[in-house]
Amino acid sequence: MGDNSAKSDARPDAEERAQAEERPQGGKSGAKAGRPDRAGLITAAVALAACGGLVLYGVLSTGGEEKKKREVPTASVTYEVTGTGTADITYQARNESGKATVEKAAALPWRKTVPVPLGRSPVVSIVLGEKGGQARCAVAVQGRHMQSATASGGFGRATCSGTLPSPSPSPADAAG
Repeated sequence: MGDNSAKSDARPDAEERAQAEERPQGGKSGAKAGRPDRAGLITAAVALAACGGLVLYGVLSTGGEEKKKREVPTASVTYEVTGTGTADITYQARNESGKATVEKAAALPWRKTVPVPLGRSPVVSIVLGEKGGQARCAVAVQGRHMQSATASGGFGRATCSGTLPSPSPSPADAAG
């Protein structure tokens, strides 16, 4: 009987292997083979929702980080142009494009206080009109006078500038 029991034990293993090879990949046989596995569908739906949430979080949080990176510290700069008549005035201020701001035929006297990003040079330039005249520009950084210059005559020009410190690196910049 010992030999027969050993043979009968070996046969079910071989039969099980043969049946397993015939089954569909889902491990189901018969009528259930055509139906999707509910547990598998639920798991896939949860995984898909989690991935979608992470992607959405990444998109939203990246936009916030970009804004934070763009925020450069500034200093308060006062530009002043004295005189009579009008002048074209060009000055540096904080703006999205990084380009200078131009005011055509501005009435004098003219004064403007603006934030200027650290590391940039605060500059104001004046150009008198064809009729000429006399005008004086001045730059003050955080209330401290930096420079002044005078323009006179037809199309007279003057430029005033100052210096701002470079922005100090943030702890995140130093670590990365």
